[in-house]
Amino acid sequence: MSDTSRPPSRRSDDYTGGVPQLRLALNQIDARVGDIAGNTESVVRRARRSAEAGAQLVAFPEMVLTGYPVEDLALRSSFVEASRAAVRTLAARLAEEGAGEVPVVVGYLDRSATAQPKYGQPAGAPQNAAAVLYRGEVVLTFAKHHLPNYGVFDEFRYFVPGDTMPVIRVRGVDVALAICEDLWQDGGRVPAARSAHAGLLLSVNASPYERDKDDTRLELVRKRAEEAGCTTAYLAMTGGQDELVFDGDSIVVGADGEVIARAPQFEETCLLLDLDLPAADPDAPTGVVDDGLRIDRVILSPDPVPSYEPEHPGGCAERLDDDAEMYGALVTGLRAYVTKNGFRSVLIGLSGGIDSALVAAIACDAVGAENVYGISMPSKYSSEHSRSDAAELARRTGLNFRTVSIEPMFDAYMGALDLSGLAEENLQSRLRGTLLMAVSNQEGQLVLAPGNKSELAVGYSTLYGDSVGAYGPIKDVYKSSVFRLAHYRNRAAEERGETPPIPENSISKPPSAELRPGQVDTDSLPDYPVLDAVLDRYVDHDQGADAIVAAGFAPDLVVRILRMVDTAEYKRRQYPPGTKISPKGFGKDRRLPITNGWRERA
Repeated sequence: MSDTSRPPSRRSDDYTGGVPQLRLALNQIDARVGDIAGNTESVVRRARRSAEAGAQLVAFPEMVLTGYPVEDLALRSSFVEASRAAVRTLAARLAEEGAGEVPVVVGYLDRSATAQPKYGQPAGAPQNAAAVLYRGEVVLTFAKHHLPNYGVFDEFRYFVPGDTMPVIRVRGVDVALAICEDLWQDGGRVPAARSAHAGLLLSVNASPYERDKDDTRLELVRKRAEEAGCTTAYLAMTGGQDELVFDGDSIVVGADGEVIARAPQFEETCLLLDLDLPAADPDAPTGVVDDGLRIDRVILSPDPVPSYEPEHPGGCAERLDDDAEMYGALVTGLRAYVTKNGFRSVLIGLSGGIDSALVAAIACDAVGAENVYGISMPSKYSSEHSRSDAAELARRTGLNFRTVSIEPMFDAYMGALDLSGLAEENLQSRLRGTLLMAVSNQEGQLVLAPGNKSELAVGYSTLYGDSVGAYGPIKDVYKSSVFRLAHYRNRAAEERGETPPIPENSISKPPSAELRPGQVDTDSLPDYPVLDAVLDRYVDHDQGADAIVAAGFAPDLVVRILRMVDTAEYKRRQYPPGTKISPKGFGKDRRLPITNGWRERA
């Protein structure tokens, strides 16, 4: 990666004439799904600031007016019409607010005026669209051409594709426009931008976070800039929506693949950038170009601005390392879920173990320790160090803490039911779950489930017990990574001269559910590094038993682990949502039938 601030090199096929300058404002912001009024206000406020900063072209992320993803709201005609009306109102508002002379690109939900109803097409022909607003009018609209249909995306269910190559001429520069997947797939608008002789390709996006995706994204934008033959700007969303996190990381790359500017991760910001760009070709082509796309060119301001001294030459925000990035995603996801759903505080059952300790640290960073409530709920099997570790965590973080023993409740149940074995163990977990939900109902806190991805994968949890809660912050984090993130968070605190939040004993002691004397996780499960390595291959990469065994794992071990995963699907379906950070999280990414007779190596 380069952090050069020099202007991008011009294409080899640049047209004669001067070199226009363009100040671009990329507004990397958060949006709340369904809050069209609130999102509109945010766009107005930030567009006005961009105009005041001298921007000559302002852009906002994909579907920013409606939030993303809207899922089945796209099929509700009243919601579609509200979005369409909001775009027209927004155009007028921008003119009233003094930003009417600056073109603004904004994502929203539209519908096709020409699509004919047909089998397999969503009713009403909704479109993932964007509009260009200028001088109080909607001067151009276009819809996403490539529709993703993998992982968490199922846009074929919701949208019909666009078939134009939108180009706006701004201050003497032809700017080609695209939406997210238009860059991620080959063909379509990227080669069409070259065919249209664009000087800048601007893509608005709501690309969800995954581990290592920042590197993939950078290489993608570099590749597309070279294919388009022009400077390429990739504007991304930030924030969170249900299980998805958006990490920002907007990027501008020159036609030669050199990075001109890169925005910070997990932050709302306006990336202002002065660019030297090729002058629009007076004989630029019209008509149909690549992939049957029809050029839709609108001339807004044909003449370049007088030459000025650039104030915003570019540069890259400091990059997060892998641990900081993953931790930042978990904090962002939890904060968004809590605040966007109207909660002020969260509640956690603190066992003294590493999972609840990490969840507590994430919660304190997300909503503030004063808004985090922890309850220790010991039974007769709870060790003294588990009780003291929970109290020490509270002391280190400053969260609100209390202890409520479940022994009287446990004794009452046992006296009535005379349970033993697994039923006795699970009763303890369910009593804790009931206690947490009762406190939540009484005090209004959002209960957080502390389960990790390893436990969810193999069903090592109790329904209506440790699985209760409204959100699972580490649901997509394997146990091995839980330890890694705990070490990272303590190390980060030490580097800042702060008290590490997670007690060392919570990290170093053998994990245990403490539901019977001397119990440890390895009584029921393989060592976590081995377990997680198998799970990564089976869950995240869909490898079968033979392929996993061929990678060096013992056949009996592989069959055992895969059998646990296959038979736990019913539990995972009942687990709360949680932040997605992997390429394949449980939920929309991985959809398997509960009733399923297929077994690997039966």
